[in-house]
Amino acid sequence: MTTLTIMSLVIMMISSILIVLLNLTSKKSISDREKSSPFECGFDPKSSTRLPFSLHFFLIAIIFLIFDVEITLLFPLIVTLKINSPISYMPTLTLFIIILMMGLIHEWKQGALNWTY
Repeated sequence: MTTLTIMSLVIMMISSILIVLLNLTSKKSISDREKSSPFECGFDPKSSTRLPFSLHFFLIAIIFLIFDVEITLLFPLIVTLKINSPISYMPTLTLFIIILMMGLIHEWKQGALNWTY
């Protein structure tokens, strides 16, 4: 037990020393207006360098991730169908798919799936 405690303390000490050393020796750069602005032959930029962010695209990506995670939750149930009887898993699968379909219909009716510009 004491060796575990001693090893934990040694690891904590080594990591703390490395963190302090790296923070002291890392290159610190002071950002100013000239360094953060884009280079256009010494002139001020004519337009914004950042593209506008599409909030609708972000919403579609989040919806995709949610449904993707929900579908990956179905895979273990499908694998266990080979081992157990399908009758015992049928209510669970049916309820899960109904919840997925209700979410899809809700998003469709809200207009979140329409790709408009």
